[in-house]
Amino acid sequence: MSNIRITKQFSFETGHALYGYDGKCKNVHGHSYKLSVTVIGQPISDTSNVKFGMVIDFGDLKKIVKEEIVDVFDHATVFNKNTPHIELAKELEDRGHNVLLVHYQPTSEMMVIDFAKKIQDRLPQNIHLHSLRLQETDSSYAEWFASDNN
Repeated sequence: MSNIRITKQFSFETGHALYGYDGKCKNVHGHSYKLSVTVIGQPISDTSNVKFGMVIDFGDLKKIVKEEIVDVFDHATVFNKNTPHIELAKELEDRGHNVLLVHYQPTSEMMVIDFAKKIQDRLPQNIHLHSLRLQETDSSYAEWFASDNN
């Protein structure tokens, strides 16, 4: 049986600021992120399985990514909890804002590494994460490939 890659695309709005950065992104700002998740596996060959012919049900992949990424990051502001931005985060939280504190600088590169780990941990054993593409703007994105990280 052939290995097949399938991709599901997601979008979410997230704010962030890059502590210590020497450009405009040191300021709190946001992006309309687009996330493409590609998994690889063999289509189910058991004709009695309701998912016969599928690598993974797109709905099952959607559930994983929504729960781990989209529902968590959408309309949240992300700060590195190991910086003085923790004070700004507390102020925003006290005022009712959705704030995420992460252990990394919230760049697209570091976010895509975080997302890969979270998604991999939830996939069925016979399905492997092939790649992620996190698009921050129309012309800028970060990619993660399993083949680069073995």
